[in-house]
Amino acid sequence: LFAALPDNLPQPLALRYHGHQFRAYNPELGDGRGFLFAQMRDEVDGRILDLGTKGSGQTPYSRQGDGRLTLKGGVRELLATSMLEALGVNTSKTFSLIETGENLVRGDEPSPTRSSVLVRLSHSNIRIGTFQRLAFERDTDKIVRLIDHVLMHYFTNLGDLSRASTAERAVAMLAETCRRVAATGAQWMAAGFVHGVLNTDNINITGESFDYGPYRFLPAYDPAFTAAYFDHAGLYAYGRQPETLMWNLTRLAECLLGVAARDELIAALDAFPPAFEAALSDAICRRLNLGPRGVDEDSALVAAVFAFLHDSRVPFERFFFDWYGGALSISRAAQSPEAAHYASASFAPLKEIIAGYAASKPSRLDHPYFAGAAPCTLLIDEVESIWAAIADHDHWKPLADKVQAIAQMAQAFDLNSILAPSTEPG
Repeated sequence: LFAALPDNLPQPLALRYHGHQFRAYNPELGDGRGFLFAQMRDEVDGRILDLGTKGSGQTPYSRQGDGRLTLKGGVRELLATSMLEALGVNTSKTFSLIETGENLVRGDEPSPTRSSVLVRLSHSNIRIGTFQRLAFERDTDKIVRLIDHVLMHYFTNLGDLSRASTAERAVAMLAETCRRVAATGAQWMAAGFVHGVLNTDNINITGESFDYGPYRFLPAYDPAFTAAYFDHAGLYAYGRQPETLMWNLTRLAECLLGVAARDELIAALDAFPPAFEAALSDAICRRLNLGPRGVDEDSALVAAVFAFLHDSRVPFERFFFDWYGGALSISRAAQSPEAAHYASASFAPLKEIIAGYAASKPSRLDHPYFAGAAPCTLLIDEVESIWAAIADHDHWKPLADKVQAIAQMAQAFDLNSILAPSTEPG
């Protein structure tokens, strides 16, 4: 039974939107198995906090689906959000996962399979696809209202734009969305994460990462690595994620052509590339706990890191585990299974660059996480093993152990400070 929170939504809300799915436009989309139940203020940073469900039943937009979430899908999303937050990615949070006791039939996994409802917290429910729907319907008035809603409730860091023209407000919103999406995309790259389904309806206007289906984490650096088994062309491969995000943002800009000039919107889109490069440098420095030295130096560090990972095939997460703290980790890295790679000539240029950096904050190398023999990872075989224990034996300890290991890693890296954009004007 639904009981509304005081001064909140009187009924659960499912939202309608459109979107490009693998770059084919689909006007028949919407929240097919998710409801927004309430909105609150985050006590930490003052942002609007959405409380919603995934898998709680049919909505007006279920399109003949049952509106349910498999337990396996819920377990996978719980793991994804936990791992991404630990690695410094701006992501939705899994509040709870509840098994319902129902059996579901699915075509892409053994059936019948167990059902669940996932409760998640996020900082926006507005997608690029939300704007696409209004543009498709040629509803300019609602586009303007939605722009003002975004600026008033989500982009308060831009200050008071009430006296700006409609075009100026639209351009400001687009530029800020570009910066936020760029930051999240850079965080994915630094985490070795492949979202898998980067359709426009899966891109939040605030940049927050959400909705995890066939995601993967890289075993080793590979730009062509894909997550979705149905992505035969590699459209959403790891190395193509920045390009895809830019393509999606361009679709958002097209929605604003009725309220702003093309040249102004193109100028706003131009915020994406430099924002992405700066965010990637920041994310790599934070992952290695290195204090930034400047645009040129940090760009050289990023290039050297990915060049080494490409040439050496050192496991992605292993590298960041071995070299967290930079030069302070030289002796520890020498004990790594990858020590031969770190002693090779191919590593010398990167080692020299790292030596020029100081730690950005007090070293946490004495944390128990770094005393372990290996980093915490979330590769597909691990996810499948965790699910097999639940599916075959109702054995939940492997899941609990992995969540605990991720929490220990999160404490050691202490990357959560990069998750929330500033809410201060300016």
